[in-house]
Amino acid sequence: MKRILFCIFLACLLPSLLPAQKVVSINLEGVINPATADYVTKGILKAQKDSAECLIIHLNTPGGLLESTRLIVSDILESPVPVIVYVSPGGAHAGSAGVFITLSAHIAAMAPGTNIGAAHPVSGQGQILDTIMNEKVTNDARAFIRSIAEHRQRNVEWAMEAVTNSVAITEKEALKENVINLIAANDRELLEAIDGRTVQVAAGSKTIHTREATIETLEMGWAEKLLHIISNPNIAYILFLLGLYGLLFEIFSPGAIFPGVIGGISLILALYAMQTLPVNYAGVALILFAVILFLLEIKVVSHGLLAIGGVVSLLLGSLMLINTDQEWDLTRVSLGIIVPAVVVTTLFFLFVIAMGLKAQRIKSPVGAEEMTGKTGECLTALNPEGTVQVHGEIWNAVSANGSVIHPGQKIRVTGMTQFTLWVEAL
Repeated sequence: MKRILFCIFLACLLPSLLPAQKVVSINLEGVINPATADYVTKGILKAQKDSAECLIIHLNTPGGLLESTRLIVSDILESPVPVIVYVSPGGAHAGSAGVFITLSAHIAAMAPGTNIGAAHPVSGQGQILDTIMNEKVTNDARAFIRSIAEHRQRNVEWAMEAVTNSVAITEKEALKENVINLIAANDRELLEAIDGRTVQVAAGSKTIHTREATIETLEMGWAEKLLHIISNPNIAYILFLLGLYGLLFEIFSPGAIFPGVIGGISLILALYAMQTLPVNYAGVALILFAVILFLLEIKVVSHGLLAIGGVVSLLLGSLMLINTDQEWDLTRVSLGIIVPAVVVTTLFFLFVIAMGLKAQRIKSPVGAEEMTGKTGECLTALNPEGTVQVHGEIWNAVSANGSVIHPGQKIRVTGMTQFTLWVEAL
């Protein structure tokens, strides 16, 4: 009887002595870029440090950069803790790069109303690449996704179809086709479904215990959020142009300060973002060349030829700015951004900057430049000082050559010192 009571006591006491089950969760939304790759790395490290049962990646992405995707997939494959990729919430999708990330997970899950697929490489503006480049990039993507699918024992044929023919399927079809492991309506249902499963991690096999686990969400830091925002090619492109606008406006209108400050900040952020993007520096050079042509158009009479060259150069540079030879879709500057930007830039240089330069060339209404050459009448004898009247205004005056100028004589202004005119008799 005592043994039975002792066993009951241990059974009641043991759960409180065991460490609480814990799961780390991160949210991967938007375009895949270096910021999201760093975020995944940080999530895995935290899960390992906290001895978490697993890391859950809530995924909702239309695609992203190839290099960043490779880093994420590598981190997942080498992770010492199980990684569960959960395409959620309802309405989310794992497109393009998201397919590779989902297939690389130890356990892949999807929420109801989600889809996965369409991983064919496309060009910067969304068109299929030319024949040679298309074959090169597609074969590379096929080999990449095949190795992932084989390693995780998922449907290799479907994975290659997703790359070759851009096929996409729903969560139910994905489960039926052995693309994912399960469907779960929410996090709690997911944790109950994966409880007791054994997966192969980098250190060996591990059985997951998550039925009673608590979920700790790891948010992006402010620096990662900023990088994630500006790493969008459209945002980086706009910041780059704003930087050029601001600095040029400050150069041609010294003392404005605000345009220069905003331009400097925008340009620095743009250059920072471009370090994380596959930038084609020929595109950058064309954009800078377009700026030079616009400035020359203002200075040189070319009957619009330089302006036309600037527009063409800016358009080509904008289209070429992001190198998409090795990327998937959404790693480009949208035409909906490029066309308005080219129009605004053209108007900015041909009108705003031109008007500023024109204003600088206008003579001051007062001062030596304006008064020199004006004629008037001597009011008092200049011997050599006296007063004269010019344009209805009475001025102190000095005879420029020292000769005496009598009252009533016509005079001409030859110079000005402060508020005293230097004149000569006509």
